[in-house]
Amino acid sequence: MSAGPAADPALELRGVEVALGRRRVLRGLDLALREEEVVLLAGSNGAGKTTALRVASRSIEVTRGEVELGGRPLAAYSRAELARALAVVPQETSLAFAFRVEEVVLMGRTPHLGTFGFESQRDVEIAHRAMRTVGIEALAQRPMNQLSGGERQLALVARALAQEPRVLLLDEPTAHLDLRHRVALLSVVRAFADAGGCVLMVSHDLTLAARHSDRVVLLAEGRVAAEGPAVQVLVPEHLRAVFGVDAEVVEDAGGMPIVLPRRSASPRSGV
Repeated sequence: MSAGPAADPALELRGVEVALGRRRVLRGLDLALREEEVVLLAGSNGAGKTTALRVASRSIEVTRGEVELGGRPLAAYSRAELARALAVVPQETSLAFAFRVEEVVLMGRTPHLGTFGFESQRDVEIAHRAMRTVGIEALAQRPMNQLSGGERQLALVARALAQEPRVLLLDEPTAHLDLRHRVALLSVVRAFADAGGCVLMVSHDLTLAARHSDRVVLLAEGRVAAEGPAVQVLVPEHLRAVFGVDAEVVEDAGGMPIVLPRRSASPRSGV
């Protein structure tokens, strides 16, 4: 796991501020991702993690600051261009109809379709490869509304992979998965980056997600509170400052941190 430090950013947010109503959610956020890199974005509820993903996918406009994808302003991309370059897996999604899994994953091919919008055999093969990658090809003909929450999440990841993007934005991708599928999915994420892509992943599963990440960025009140390798960032003082929790951090045999909270913190309100 490593990205060359001299590489130009594949995705960069510079001085980004976002206000939702009267609340400033992001306050001068600087964040850069490079090819072959997985960045874990973590923080307490309301810290601005999902908002940062929405900014990076152009789902919301910035109040101030700049966002670039592949060295170009995000605003310069057409919707089709953006969808070919960047894919998003949200926390939750709703589909109005009982689409089959195969149909949902094939939706990821939409930015690549020709004038008439018909899928080719190659598009179908790419969709099935994506399903196979996340282990759900056997569910291809099942309606989405008959799947478990974890199975639906895997279908959305497969749809994102079928887009063949350069950048993946993942919002709590393992939230509905059991431990085996969490490990498998994070291995898929790691392989995507190792093949030349880059990933920005929001997760509360610090110990497991950090194992598959090159860098951890902790947000607090819309700003970067700490950033760097997991072993340098996931330390008691940072965890106390960002999450308001006392934790013991031990290292496994490979030197990766394991976070063990000592007590529950009082919930913090936020979006």
